[in-house]
Amino acid sequence: MPGKVVKVGRRNRLTVVKQVPFGVYLEGQFAEILLPKRYVPEGTQIGDELEVFVYLDSDDIQIATTETPLAQVGELACLKAVEVNATGAFLDWGLPKDLLVPFSEQKQRMVKGHSYIVALYLDDRTRRIVASSKVDKFLNDMPARYQDGQPVSLLIADRTDIGYTAIIEDCHWGVIFHNDIHQPIRYGERVQGFIKQVRPDGKIDLCLSRPGFDKGAMADLSQQVLAAVKEYHGFLPLNDKSDPVLIQKQFAVSKRSFKMAIGALYKQRLITIEKDGIRLVS
Repeated sequence: MPGKVVKVGRRNRLTVVKQVPFGVYLEGQFAEILLPKRYVPEGTQIGDELEVFVYLDSDDIQIATTETPLAQVGELACLKAVEVNATGAFLDWGLPKDLLVPFSEQKQRMVKGHSYIVALYLDDRTRRIVASSKVDKFLNDMPARYQDGQPVSLLIADRTDIGYTAIIEDCHWGVIFHNDIHQPIRYGERVQGFIKQVRPDGKIDLCLSRPGFDKGAMADLSQQVLAAVKEYHGFLPLNDKSDPVLIQKQFAVSKRSFKMAIGALYKQRLITIEKDGIRLVS
């Protein structure tokens, strides 16, 4: 009778059914799965349940580890190529056996030492865990159902003339325009972002800070600006006419947000806005 269903390439919670000198065996669907001794937690007994990642060893036999890879089957990740040979490219994904990207699954020929965004999947024929840099075919082609202002996980992809492309929740493409980027970002980085808008044509605009007027965030920014004015002995050489690059460098915010913050301080009569900057009111 088959045992518990085991998902290869994913985390599984499996029961210890046998102890041997070189490790323990875990309940599998059709055969027991070895967890080598170096991964067995101290004090493990038969009947215990362990959280393990299951993959195939060099002989294509299921094996378990308590180590956590950088990505699982069904996920996207940015991984570095550590070897390229006649078989394909091999990526470091945090496990002893490197992850294969066949030549047929390389969007561009991979180079050792470079990092690439890839999707992990199970090969239908071999049932091995492999990866592909042709990620478009792994994304959701159904219309997106995001709400404006919704927080989302972003995987930063390519830089373009208008900004950066990013993959939303490992499902859809979106764009972050240059004027919505107020912090350093890089290819392959995962960051939290927000849906700015879903256009009528289905394209998605993104931003890295919550869109709209956030009273709490604006109050915090106003206090940061006020503290900076005091630190500069009562005069800060920035105002609503300043270069956005200088504002971003000083406060890591857009010029629009900065103008709203100093406007609030001006209304409270805490500062005056002068030609060359803002001055603390005595």
